[in-house]
Amino acid sequence: MTQGTTIPIIVAIGSNLPDADGHSPNLVCRAAVEALRGLAGLRLVSVSRWYQTKAWPPSDQPDYINGAALLTGTADPAWLLAELHAIEARAGRHRSVANAARPLDLDIIAMGGIVRTAPDPILPHPSAHLRDFVLRPIADLLPGWRHPVSGLSVGTLLSTVNTPS
Repeated sequence: MTQGTTIPIIVAIGSNLPDADGHSPNLVCRAAVEALRGLAGLRLVSVSRWYQTKAWPPSDQPDYINGAALLTGTADPAWLLAELHAIEARAGRHRSVANAARPLDLDIIAMGGIVRTAPDPILPHPSAHLRDFVLRPIADLLPGWRHPVSGLSVGTLLSTVNTPS
């Protein structure tokens, strides 16, 4: 963790498999929110609505439950990523192939206006602006949010993405 100015932090939350204890994806996402609430130095401000969405890229995976949380505080991006990975692991996530079904997926979408291409995490999330299931929850949380690189509003970005069917 670092000291500094408090910034808004957007964390995407998704699940399409039960967790290690057999809880439904909806309950897994809600438990993840509680885990985010407990992160040192950060404050949970709000949580978006929950959306049921198709897997992306399209596959025969079960539908996802997707949402997002808005946190504020000061945190080193690498520290926060490690904390999110620990929360995922406690839910039973095992990293295998890209886009595999999973009990929990937590992604840092943006940390204020921070832009970084390396090391991980890349900020803002490199494909968030292309994903309806990420943008809709952001619009719930921060309807005036602008992408830190393009400067486009979340509303404009939503109008340009294809909604998975």
